[in-house]
Amino acid sequence: MLSKKTSNTIAGIAFLSPNIIGFLCFTTIPLVFSMVLAFSNWDLTLHNMFHDEAIKFVGLKNFIRLFQERDFWKFLGNTLFLMMGAPFAIAGSLIAAILLNKDLKGKKSGVFKIILPGAILFISCVMLTLVGMGAAALTILIVGAVGMTLISGILFGQTVYRTLFYLPNFTSGVAVYILWKKLYSPQTGPVNAVLDKPVSVVGNIVNATPSWVLLAGEWLCLLIGLFIMMKVLKSLFNHWKEGDIGSCGLVLALFFVMLPAFFAILWAPTAAMKLAVPAIAVVLLVFHLATDLKTRDFPCTIWHGVGSGFMIAMISLIPMFMFIGFAAAIAHLADITRQTDFSVLPPPEWLASYDWAKPAIMIMGLWMAIGSNNMLLYLAGLSNVPPELEEAADIDGASPFQKFWHVTWPQLAPITFFIVVMTVIGGLQGGFEMARTMTQGGPFGSTTTLSYFIYNEGFATGRLGYSSAISWVLFIMVFSITMINWKFGSKYVND
Repeated sequence: MLSKKTSNTIAGIAFLSPNIIGFLCFTTIPLVFSMVLAFSNWDLTLHNMFHDEAIKFVGLKNFIRLFQERDFWKFLGNTLFLMMGAPFAIAGSLIAAILLNKDLKGKKSGVFKIILPGAILFISCVMLTLVGMGAAALTILIVGAVGMTLISGILFGQTVYRTLFYLPNFTSGVAVYILWKKLYSPQTGPVNAVLDKPVSVVGNIVNATPSWVLLAGEWLCLLIGLFIMMKVLKSLFNHWKEGDIGSCGLVLALFFVMLPAFFAILWAPTAAMKLAVPAIAVVLLVFHLATDLKTRDFPCTIWHGVGSGFMIAMISLIPMFMFIGFAAAIAHLADITRQTDFSVLPPPEWLASYDWAKPAIMIMGLWMAIGSNNMLLYLAGLSNVPPELEEAADIDGASPFQKFWHVTWPQLAPITFFIVVMTVIGGLQGGFEMARTMTQGGPFGSTTTLSYFIYNEGFATGRLGYSSAISWVLFIMVFSITMINWKFGSKYVND
């Protein structure tokens, strides 16, 4: 006769057995098998019913070959490049959540009779203006849809906007990718149909602008980026002197803040700019190191505030990369419009262009991410911000930005930490569905990510051992970055 405790244990195991068996069959055993494959030479073109060659243990040969292959580094660069849209997506989700957290219903605001007719009048004027300018029917249709959305939100409140923002997540990913592939069609796509006239106007403006003005615009954009860097450096060193950031947190933040200056070596349009931008950045850094490291008013532990420094650096990367990109775009537009092959500036070829394929995917990803689960997480976090803290900030005379930075943002730290970790993991592992559906990894491998590289090597060419080695390298990368996030990012949550 079994005891009651033993019977309960057996019953519990019986209830859990379907999940345990499924985990063993579909996760644990394939995982172990994949690890074994990574150290073998299993190739379906060599080891099949028509060949008698035995599968051999090759040790680290697959891993050595992987790190010596240029395609691996190229596809890793593609993966990291696509991940550059993550800060914009997280910021967009946060902004959307803040806007949707407000009561947008006109009836409750007491000015419904003014807001609704005003919105209708404004949309009508815009559409009539577009008709008078001879805009395309698709442009008028899109503006009308935006106007109807605005009016619906006024009539029915924030529920309408929340539903519309989250709609992309109800649709299958493959369906969305096919839709955007049609939208990006260079000849028949509505995106280029809308951009055709504006791009032509921009081309005419660039053609009519003297070269020295364009060059001045390029330098202005780069100098604005350096000015932002100077302000961020000053802010970081002030935080360090006041004891808000420790030494290791400062070093980590400085590393990321200096990245845009060295990316200018690749993106800057002229050789002078390629040398001047990183040189000025290094001079600014050395100046602050020489002047601000002499004294420290409030010492702290070396890892204190590492999360705060990291977030300041991440936020500053967005405008700095933007202005470096603006400088490169001005030079690129000038080169295209002055080519004899183009009488007018053509719209981008998007997925068919080596230079535009990755930005096209990033734009689509940004559209999908703004209203994603991240927005819902931020909405939940905003609803849990204690109202008494906001009231105290209002009484103290805090501006809206100060109230957000010192009250709302710290309360959202746990959610932001979770979102950043999951976004990094998803970014390193993602890109397969988009590449498979929209571009097949092209053109010329410009949209092939590590996950699609694993698929190609394992299922397209049959090199299962080599593909497994890539998978484990990707796993080590994801695991390492996740541990770094967990080690240092969680400090921001607790600061």
